[in-house]
Amino acid sequence: MIAITVGRTFLNAYNERFEENLSAKEFFDKVYFEYFFNHPKYMQWITNSPFVQMKSGQKPHLLQPEERIEKLANLHQKISGGEKDASIAIGFPAAEEKEFATTSGLVTDIEFQIEEEDLYLSWIGGGLGIGVAGGYSVFFNEPEILIKLYEGWKIYRKYLNDPTLQNLKGNQINTWNGQWLNFAYRKRFREDFDFARLHAQNVFSVNDKVIEVNTINWSELFFNISNKFPAHTFSGYVYSLGQTNKTLGFYPFYFSQARKITDYYKVLFGEQVALNDRQAYESLFGLHIKRACELGSIGLQALEPKYLRKYYGKDSNLKMTKPRVAQKKGESEEDYEVRKSSVEQKDYENLITFRTYKTWLLAMITKNKEESLNYTAEVAKALHEYREGSIKTDRKNLIQSELLAAKNKKPFLDALTTLIKDVHESNLEMFKNLRDKVHLMSAEDFGYFVVLLKFDYAYAERERNL
Repeated sequence: MIAITVGRTFLNAYNERFEENLSAKEFFDKVYFEYFFNHPKYMQWITNSPFVQMKSGQKPHLLQPEERIEKLANLHQKISGGEKDASIAIGFPAAEEKEFATTSGLVTDIEFQIEEEDLYLSWIGGGLGIGVAGGYSVFFNEPEILIKLYEGWKIYRKYLNDPTLQNLKGNQINTWNGQWLNFAYRKRFREDFDFARLHAQNVFSVNDKVIEVNTINWSELFFNISNKFPAHTFSGYVYSLGQTNKTLGFYPFYFSQARKITDYYKVLFGEQVALNDRQAYESLFGLHIKRACELGSIGLQALEPKYLRKYYGKDSNLKMTKPRVAQKKGESEEDYEVRKSSVEQKDYENLITFRTYKTWLLAMITKNKEESLNYTAEVAKALHEYREGSIKTDRKNLIQSELLAAKNKKPFLDALTTLIKDVHESNLEMFKNLRDKVHLMSAEDFGYFVVLLKFDYAYAERERNL
């Protein structure tokens, strides 16, 4: 029933914005139906609804105008007749006459008074879900976001009706909503965009048979919504409607924490680098949406970068060697340039991954307290100076196999105690402070800290070998 609430919030905002006084039914007839169903290609497919129930020989893309109007009248008749199942009201259970079907979600035995207007509002709200990767959608009951989504309806309909885009798939309104909102809230958004630009931004995938709207990662959308609402926290309702309805529930979305990530990236690597890297690093952030919701809120912790966990407690011999590409004997200049470009691109991707991991780990370690953003880099530098103080491998092994491989504080501090005995006087105070800091860290912060130190140590080695 959250779709009713979202539909009502939107309709109030729409009437205010455009100086109208439309009821939910009037809006449905004059606007919603015209965008969503009164065309050969639908924008939305509601299972078992009058719009998808076809008579013998009927197909949605071959319906005549009068046949589509007939289906609209059928919906009106069912609503006025008191029907309220999932085919008539978006987000409602599949049936009410008997035991609820397995396709029903969030069912309650509390009696609610549902008016006819509410059922039309549920349709309006149902068209405002924001699809994200992982098979889920999000409702934000925020007027400004809902109006922005409405603006996107017009764009999607225009493309569906474009004869040059006849392979564009319909019925992807939620997926489109996610991509549109992500695009519209980008810092570099311009009004004079076209399909080609959206395709270049990976909004669409195109092949010989079909053009589809790609599903946006929630984390990328999260970053771009934060451009518009940098200090806001919105409650988002995460759900999935389909053959089986799923409800994850309401979660606070802390957009200010996305800004913290962005700000740290700028401080660490420079504003221009942060701008150039933005699309690449945003795609690396974020747990699966279901796993993120299990944390209880969508913020810094849920933005944990992909594949970071594999470096916890192992892979202490992590290497970040900058590649040197020499032309092979007999290799043409053209082939050499192609191979060199490929290697450099891979190196850039590795560098982006390092920057992404470092930024998130720092943000987690420094939350709720002041901390030098360069501290682990300074410790890594001191560790290399200690290692280079001996031609044997004992110091290298101590750092990589014991200190950086530590899964908890005790083995780390034990390794540090051994290390301190031979540290040069210029770095002695730093390692003493490191001991004190680690001793006072929580187990969680230590986990983040040692992985961050591992990456900074590998990066320092890369820089020394250039």
